[in-house]
Amino acid sequence: MEITHKDFLIQTLGEPHYTSPLKLSTVMGDYLTNYVTENERILYHNTLSEFKASLAKGEEPCSFEKAGPREKIFFNPETTRAGIVTCGGLCPGINDVIRGIVMQLHFWYKVRNIYGFRYGYLGLIKESGLDPIVLDPEIVSEIHEKGGSILGSSRGHQDVGRMVDRLMDYKINILFCIGGDGTLRGAKDITDEISRRGLQISVIGIPKTIDNDIGFIEKTFGFETAFTHAVGSISSAHVEAKGYQNCVGLVKLMGRESGYITANASIASQDVNFCLIPEMPFDLQGENGFYKHLLERVKRKCHAVVVVAEGVGERLCATGDFDASGNKKFGDVGPFLKDGIAKYFKEHNTPVTLKYIDPSYIIRSSRAIPADSVFCNQLAQHAVHAGMAGKTGLLVGIWSNVFTYVPIDIAVKNRKHIDPESMFWLNVLETTGQPRRMLNSEIAGA
Repeated sequence: MEITHKDFLIQTLGEPHYTSPLKLSTVMGDYLTNYVTENERILYHNTLSEFKASLAKGEEPCSFEKAGPREKIFFNPETTRAGIVTCGGLCPGINDVIRGIVMQLHFWYKVRNIYGFRYGYLGLIKESGLDPIVLDPEIVSEIHEKGGSILGSSRGHQDVGRMVDRLMDYKINILFCIGGDGTLRGAKDITDEISRRGLQISVIGIPKTIDNDIGFIEKTFGFETAFTHAVGSISSAHVEAKGYQNCVGLVKLMGRESGYITANASIASQDVNFCLIPEMPFDLQGENGFYKHLLERVKRKCHAVVVVAEGVGERLCATGDFDASGNKKFGDVGPFLKDGIAKYFKEHNTPVTLKYIDPSYIIRSSRAIPADSVFCNQLAQHAVHAGMAGKTGLLVGIWSNVFTYVPIDIAVKNRKHIDPESMFWLNVLETTGQPRRMLNSEIAGA
């Protein structure tokens, strides 16, 4: 995807005229946090060679707008009405983000009208009969201690015109959309419809996907919690595998198109022998196929631990169907591999015991670990700063360890994947000891 600095520009609803109630500073050395100015930007490319290449071409280097509080804001806090909606699959940290938004709006910007729309975008349709929840600090005070979402969730498309009608019914000025790729596409449609009508409603996305696959963002909330809990499942598989002769512990983890959870959990656990991800193609059968390498490992060490991302099922056992959100339905790769391994070992006259673990829903419904809770709260605070400043059509991200604003338009066009030629994937190979390639092609031995 070819991008220029113009692709990173953030939409605004107009000139901000209200003085921020945060009472921060504009000078250094007074022990007060400074407001972020509009011209503060974070470079997209972080190498000197790439920076020089842009300058040599006479181009503005690609950069993100830095997130943070502005001295002047667009909305009058006394009259501002905000809405929050959560969509898609459950993910650790959703309640932390909801709580962070409410607390930031209420205590720092003195916003008193905050609504939580129930069951995703369905709750933004009047005909659903779902009335929003009025949110305040007392209602959200302890929700971060629980998994899931107090607002509920749903999948599937809704009529964008009727959703905007609902926002107008409640006189919403800022809508916070918490969700993944499908949710953000919906947020973009809402933003476009608002623009067509000439309305002054800000739409702010907080990316929610434990797969960590949103483009132009280093990390999404819930991801760290997900692979942390996944390590526990891998540890259990390792204990089971070592407890029996010729035993394979097989763990299936989340990751539809990106294998970040599987790869990070494999490195963190130090117990994985084979890490299978969607980005790295492999053959099952043949002289350099996965099954043969697994058999050799078991014969040599009497046990093995295999971790596979769910997205591998697209290539191995696709169904051809789609879910309510338009996502491809993959075959269940866990049982598929379990049966395939058993059959292959039997064909090669080698007894094998298989222990299969699928912790997906346990992980999805868990509460966020402390590090993720910190991250969720920071995302929420920066989302509120953006909304109150009248920015719109963006999501809050992090890049080079700095919080940034990313146009939803470019984020949804670019799914993030593991680069098989990256140092990160080399880290995985060095940790697991698996073959660099498990393909029966002419490059298999390279």
